[in-house]
This record gives sequence, structure tokens and C-alpha cells, in this order.
Amino acid sequence: MVKNIGVLGTGAVGGTLANGLKELGYEVSVGSRNGKKIDGWAGNVGTFDEVAKKAELIILAVKGSVAKELVQNLTAELAGKTVIDTTNPIASEPPENGVLKYFTDLNSSLMEQLQEIAPHTQFVKAFNSVGANVMVKPTFELTPSMFICGNNETAKSEVSELLTKLGWEAEDMGKAEAARAIEPLCILWCIPAILHGQRQQVFKLLKQ
Repeated sequence: MVKNIGVLGTGAVGGTLANGLKELGYEVSVGSRNGKKIDGWAGNVGTFDEVAKKAELIILAVKGSVAKELVQNLTAELAGKTVIDTTNPIASEPPENGVLKYFTDLNSSLMEQLQEIAPHTQFVKAFNSVGANVMVKPTFELTPSMFICGNNETAKSEVSELLTKLGWEAEDMGKAEAARAIEPLCILWCIPAILHGQRQQVFKLLKQ
């Protein structure tokens, strides 16, 4: 069972997940470039490489535009570990009528690119398709779906266990290529958020 979790990134996503997992009893450390104290976080801190080296499971919660560089710099520290990839390939250009622009296309996801950079790391896509405000213990009529994918079944089981504890139902979409479909869900989630300020929303997969 995973006990020690490292969160790489100090933004809203990283802070929300770090605090949520700490409340569940996990030992959580948050990493940044300088390793200094982080506003809104009272737990362990360190540099990216210090946190990645110590953690049993890692959450990648940085901007998509810097994710590849960071993973490249941490290939040794990430090797053999499960990494929850929360990133999205959001481009620097502004949204168009509420629609975000990506620097990838539908034939190549950011997670696939990260997996190619660090082939000995078990990446699992998760938490990219909702806002930080609903990531921990979401309160809706039904248990919401979190779409995940990745090449390693054991890693996906570990992530699914965390998702259950955080109030989600994991929906496994298969191998890393499925990130090509999961990453654009962020675009869909953000349209009403950008246009109307509607952020209390999640996805639910209904099956018979």
C-alpha cells in the first residue's frame, strides 16, 4: 500500500490534492523548484528532485508547458514509480469563445510524450478533466467518474484506490493512447467555467 506521496507543483491542483491526501492519512511532500515554504501548505516541502526521490507515488501537477522539461530532468528519480499525470497541453494563446487551445493534436497526447521521455516510469492520466475546486470529496447526487489510462495495470490499480478514497469512481479507458481522448475533456469542462463561471461540475459515465 502506498504511504508516501510526492506532489510536484505548488498551484491549485497540487495544493488541493496534497491537502486532501494528507487529511486521508498519507505522508505527503510538496516539491517546487526552490524547495521553500509554500502558502497554504503546512507539510513537508523540498525541491522537485528531493521529493521525487523520496516518494513512493508521485503526482505531476505542473503546467503542461513545463511538464516535459521537468520529467526529462527527473528520469532517474521517477524510474520504476507510478506518476499520476494531471497535466494538460494548454497553449499560451487565449481561449476562443471559451475553448482552450492545445499545443498537441488528437493523434498525440502530452502523457504519451512524457511516457516516451521516461519509459521506465508508470504514468497514469487522472485529475486533468476537472477543476481543483471539485477534486477532493466532490458532493454530487452520483459518484462522479474520473477517466484514467496508462500502460501499467498495477499502477492504475494504485491510482484507482486513491480515487475511491477521494470520492471518485475510476473509469479505466485503457493504454496511454487513450490520453488523446481524456486530455481534451479539460477543454469541455472549461467552456462553461470560462463563459459562465460554472465550476461546480463533473463528468459521469452511465452504463447498462
